[in-house]
Amino acid sequence: MPYALREALAAFRRTPLLALLSIVAVSLSLFVVGLFALTAFNIRVAIEQIESRVEVVAYLHDEAPPGEVQAAAAEIMAMESVRDVRYVSKDEALTTAVQELTEFRDVFTDLEMNPLPASLEVSMQPGQRDRSAVELVAQRLAAHPFVEDVSYGDDWVSKIISLRRIAAGGTMIIGGAFAAVAGIIIATAVRISVFARRDEIQIMRLVGATAGFIQRPFLIEGLISGLIGGVLAAVLTFLAFEAVSVTLIQVLWLPAEWALAGVLAGGLYGLLSSAVAVRRHLRSI
Repeated sequence: MPYALREALAAFRRTPLLALLSIVAVSLSLFVVGLFALTAFNIRVAIEQIESRVEVVAYLHDEAPPGEVQAAAAEIMAMESVRDVRYVSKDEALTTAVQELTEFRDVFTDLEMNPLPASLEVSMQPGQRDRSAVELVAQRLAAHPFVEDVSYGDDWVSKIISLRRIAAGGTMIIGGAFAAVAGIIIATAVRISVFARRDEIQIMRLVGATAGFIQRPFLIEGLISGLIGGVLAAVLTFLAFEAVSVTLIQVLWLPAEWALAGVLAGGLYGLLSSAVAVRRHLRSI
C-alpha cells in the first residue's frame, strides 16, 4: 500500500474524533444542499408538467371547407416548434364537454343543435413552449379565414415563463449560497484536523520532507472524508424524501446522476478543503 494512502488511513485511527467531525460536517452540509436539490428538482418537474399542457386551439367556422382545414393542419404540423395537430369535430367536442363538465350535462343533452365549434388543437414541442413560439403558431392559424378564434392561454404562458425564471434564479442564488456555506464548514473542519497534527507536519519539515510529500496523506484523507460524508448526505436526503412522501406529499426522488454528483462533490470539497488548509499551514511554518 502506498505511503500516502497508509498514512491517510492511519490518521482516522489516530484522531477518530476529528475524522468524525470532518465527515459529519461534510454530510450535514451536503444534506442541506441535497434537501434544496430535492425541492428544486420537484419544482422543475411540476413546472414542466404544467408547461406540457400549453397548446394552441383554433376554433373553426361551421362552414369551414374540410380540404382547407386539412391543408392548414399540414402547414402547422410542418412547423419545427409543433409536436402534433389534432382535428376535433363538433360531435367530439360535445362528447368531451358532456364528460368533463358534468354540472352542465343536462344542458348539453337537452340542446336541439350542437353549439360547439370544431377545432384544431396544436401541441408544442418540449422546449418550444415559450411565448414567441406559441404566438407565432397562433398568428399562422388566425390568418386562415375559416378560423373564428384562436386561444392559447396567453396569461398562463406568461405565468409559466415567470415561474420558470423565478425558479431558475432562486436555484442559482440559494443553491450557490448553500454550496458556499458547505465549503466554509468543510474547510474549517479540515483545518482543525490539520492544526491538531501541526507537530507531525513540523517534524516532517525538519527532516526535509517536500511539500507534496507532506500534503498527499492529508489530501487523501480529505478525499475519503468527503466521499464518506457525501454518501451519508445522500442517505440522509433519501430518508428525508421517504419521510416527506409518506407523511406529507408524494414527491419524486432525485435522478441517479444527481445523487452521484452529490457524493463526488463531497469528495471534491474534502480534497480542495484539505489542499487549502495544508497549504496555508505549510506557509505559516
